[in-house]
Amino acid sequence: MQELISITNKMQGKKILVIGDIVADVYVDGRISRISREAPVLILEKAGERVVAGGAANVVANVATLGGEVYAIGVIGDDNHAENLRNIFKDLDVHIEGLVRDKSRPTISKTRIIAGGRATVSQQIVRIDSESKAPLGKKVEAELLAKIDKILPTVDGIIMSDYGSGTVTANARKLITRYAGKKKLPNIVDSRYNIGDFAGVGYIKQNDSELGAFVGHELNDVTDLIGAGTQLLTKLNVDGALITRGEMGMSLFERSGATHHIPVSDMSEVYDVSGAGDTCIAAFLLALTTGAQPALAAKIANFAAGIAVRKLGTSTVSATELIATLERIH
Repeated sequence: MQELISITNKMQGKKILVIGDIVADVYVDGRISRISREAPVLILEKAGERVVAGGAANVVANVATLGGEVYAIGVIGDDNHAENLRNIFKDLDVHIEGLVRDKSRPTISKTRIIAGGRATVSQQIVRIDSESKAPLGKKVEAELLAKIDKILPTVDGIIMSDYGSGTVTANARKLITRYAGKKKLPNIVDSRYNIGDFAGVGYIKQNDSELGAFVGHELNDVTDLIGAGTQLLTKLNVDGALITRGEMGMSLFERSGATHHIPVSDMSEVYDVSGAGDTCIAAFLLALTTGAQPALAAKIANFAAGIAVRKLGTSTVSATELIATLERIH
């Protein structure tokens, strides 16, 4: 355990480029007032609203709170959500010169309406998503690529966070993959829907259901999991794959053939898995930049994710929390 604490300390100040779909997660709290006369629906009295970093923005936030120096690259609109995210990043000392403003599209947002009352448990009743489905314009993509090209020589590692909204274009993937391969720079991708497009990257992070979708069948046992992980490594020619498995923990598959199954660090208090994958990928890549062996980096990611799931909603994990957890277990 002391080795993991040492690695966490070495993670501090590592420079990380994070590119991906920048999302504003909006939570609107409402108190149940009555049933509407117009339709059989609840009328809520608005009690509060908060905006937190979501999607790739949550990866950025987690790298920052875990001690990294982060360069955020992505596309935002010309709206209040963009300013909210910029302010969140500024508070975390994130470099935001890589953010490209596109006035033709809104900042991606996911608004959750939370309803509750004095005698009831608050719960999400609906989510409203807002984003442009159109591909990035040539001018916006060119600006994005220019920013990537400028920032790449300054960083120790790269994270691509692809939530399917089109920020990580084919040209961006090609530029990053070639540079990272040439410079032997630690890099990882988390792609919800398009992992097959990321051949040649360093590491891949998927959950078990995403891995099952990639290989075309459900993963019913460890044998299925190992077969699918091996197939993923071979097809995409990557150094390793980190697979999150919910209550079963994580599994790491390495190019060398080594396989590591890592159990959940603490199953006593699992509240919310929202954003835990973002915490996982941030901790794993930061650990790799210290020169840590992938298996040790995966263990650190597992502990960090274990802290994240004990928090409600999209959240971050700090280096202080992680070290305190490791010291307590030690």
